[in-house]
Order: sequence, then structure tokens, then C-alpha cells
Amino acid sequence: MNAIAPQLATHGSAAQPCLVWRFDAPQRCIASAPVGGGIGTARWVINAQVDTDYRRTDLDAHLAAIAADCACTGRGLGLLTAARVGAWQRGADEDAVADATVGVSWPIWAAAAPVPATGATRPGTINIVVQVPVRLSAAALVGAVVTVTEAKTQALLEAGVPGTGTASDAVCILCPPQGPAEAFAGPRAPWGARIARAVHGAVRAGLQAKP
Repeated sequence: MNAIAPQLATHGSAAQPCLVWRFDAPQRCIASAPVGGGIGTARWVINAQVDTDYRRTDLDAHLAAIAADCACTGRGLGLLTAARVGAWQRGADEDAVADATVGVSWPIWAAAAPVPATGATRPGTINIVVQVPVRLSAAALVGAVVTVTEAKTQALLEAGVPGTGTASDAVCILCPPQGPAEAFAGPRAPWGARIARAVHGAVRAGLQAKP
């Protein structure tokens, strides 16, 4: 599996930008994406930019319409962000590649106190799409999600961001569905270490690119 670069497209009547990754064959994946998330396969990934006051709750319908606008068919993963998707950044270590859109206007600590129901919210999302050329076992896929999150948080703390992420961060990890399976993807396993360095580089670059 050669890493695919996202294409910049538009969606909706307002021609909002979005990033689209298209794969020649279904890829094995794990994702916390609001549409298509879980463990399965994906032919495409969309990271769509929306307005900062986005309030829609019919995400399946909205992402289906965006996918249709982008001529994406079959099963895929849909992400949403108010961050500028055109400012996406790529990090790579050997053949592990991570693409990130970074918005941190509302960083939070994971174990922070509950937010009051009447409290104002502000947009802020870090979406990360990782590609590796080797198949990961189910356990390794889960481990890779932990590794991605740790690497993202390391980049945030190094940059002085007061939080471990944002409330709406999402992670997608894709790998081939065939071949010998890597059993581990923690930060000291060979592929986990590569994933960590790729994610750290992408998030760090995204933070540096913010106006």
C-alpha cells in the first residue's frame, strides 16, 4: 500500500472545502470517525470543513451528501472539522504516513471537570488520518489508536497548548487487508514507533502553521 495524498474538493451549495482520500481497493481500518467509525473497511475518507457554528445532528445524511458530491461510493469514513482543511499537514516516518488538520481553539484536558450544560462551546478539532503499508491485527489497530493519541498529545504539550486535545478529535488508521499481521503497534513496537513519529510531525506542523 502506497500512501495516498488527499485531494482538495468542495461540497454543498456553499462550496465548502474538503479533503478526500480515495483507495483503489478497500482498506482495513479503525476509526473514531462520526460516520463509518469502528473496525472495518473503507474505500475512501472525507475530512469536510464546516462552519464554526455547525449544529447539524444528522451526520449520516450530511456525510452521505458530501460523499455524493465528491463521487465517493461504497463504504467510507466521514470526518467533520471547523479547522481549515486546506492547511492540512503530513508527517512521515519510513512508510508510516499521517495527515492532520489541526484546530485547537478549544483545547481541553481529558479528565477536566464536566462542562455546564449552558456553557458556550467553541470549535476545535484535530483530525488525523494514518496510513501504513502492513496489515495490523485487531489488537494492533486498537494499540495504534492509543499511540496516535499519545503522539498528538506530546506535540500539543511541547507547543504549550493547555490540553490533551479537543472534545471532537478523531482518528482514522488504514492498512492493507491482506498479508502477515503485525501484532503490536504501541510506541516502542516498530510500526507503532513509526506511526507515533509521523503523527507527532504532522500535528506539530499543523500547530506551527496556524495563524
